[in-house]
Amino acid sequence: MTLVISTIGQGLLWGILALGLYLSFRILNFPDMTVEGTFPFGAAVCVTALIHGASPLLATLFSFIAGMITGAVTGLLYTKGRIPILLAGILTMTGVYSVNLRILGKANVGLLNHATLLTNAFFNKLPANFPTIILGLIFAIVIVVLLSLFLNTDLGQAFIATGDNEKMARSLGINTDNMKILGLMVSNGLIGLAGGLLAQNGGYADVNMGIGTMVIGLAAIIIGEVVYGNLSLTGRLVAVVIGSILYRLVLLLVLQLGFSTNDFKLISAIILAICLMLPLFQEKFNVRKLLKRGVKKP
Repeated sequence: MTLVISTIGQGLLWGILALGLYLSFRILNFPDMTVEGTFPFGAAVCVTALIHGASPLLATLFSFIAGMITGAVTGLLYTKGRIPILLAGILTMTGVYSVNLRILGKANVGLLNHATLLTNAFFNKLPANFPTIILGLIFAIVIVVLLSLFLNTDLGQAFIATGDNEKMARSLGINTDNMKILGLMVSNGLIGLAGGLLAQNGGYADVNMGIGTMVIGLAAIIIGEVVYGNLSLTGRLVAVVIGSILYRLVLLLVLQLGFSTNDFKLISAIILAICLMLPLFQEKFNVRKLLKRGVKKP
């Protein structure tokens, strides 16, 4: 039971990363590779700030700002530098790796004996692993509410229109370049925030902790969409967070079946591939049902 509670807490925190990725991947229709650099960047900035005496809340805010900076760099490279989408993200991700080493001073830095958001008096009274769930719930709820409110404003609708049909958005007088930069800043800000929160939860920051994070975020998005199907915009945001929890529970189940933690990246890739192919399986299943009923495929 303790493992399940811990996994749910982890899923909520990873859900924040998935929400950030959802903005760029689904709404903006932007395959942003910056994610794997932004996540450890947010963690590195947060941990370094805590070590130098910053309050946990301020350090967490710094991780969000750090993520926004990487998003702005990628957005400017793409919109102003006319660098292809994927390459712009890869360039930023590669450059941030060296920045992370500069910030941390070495590959791995721990938070032993340093205060975090999880070490306050209230959380210390709770049973083991419950602080992570409470912290994750607070941030997830606040972020879902704020994103829902933002996406229903005129600016948010312009952002959505840019992702849906860029040419039409331009014809309506929307500055699509600015929308892309804004979207990438908010998206990577949330990813950096997730990095800071997970670094505080895990007690360390590592320059290599971003490897595979894009797969984790995409898996959460796809699982949420597959499980819940057609939903309102707010419902989709909630489904992404739930998808993140379900994904972590699947990994826990795999671990309980005797697989090594060294296989997690491979298992993550397999789970994502299966989820991406589910619509195809569903279509084939429906076709077979029709054939059994004697209905010809159109």
